[in-house]
Amino acid sequence: MKFLNSKYLKPFKNIYILVLMVFIVWMLFIDAHSWFFHHELNSEIEELEYQKEHYKNEIAKDNKAIKELSTEEGIERAARENYYMKKDNEDIFIIEYQDSIAKQDNDE
Repeated sequence: MKFLNSKYLKPFKNIYILVLMVFIVWMLFIDAHSWFFHHELNSEIEELEYQKEHYKNEIAKDNKAIKELSTEEGIERAARENYYMKKDNEDIFIIEYQDSIAKQDNDE
């Protein structure tokens, strides 16, 4: 009986404090709009915003490449650099540096 009259349990006998504590526990853990659920959603929103910025940058880079390839000179430059194409009266010299040759020997 002395345990029930303890000074530590006295605040819990007040109905307002009990309702407040139940409300806090309900809002933090149980409810569909709980603090943890909102925290998880906010972190997901931040990640999606980061991905959105990344894709916007990729779109801008791709638009720049499309603009460069829309001209005859751009197509010719891309074909020469990426696919080593040449005109009939030209010779192409591919220069390999000493570092890249050493890496190829180690890979084999």
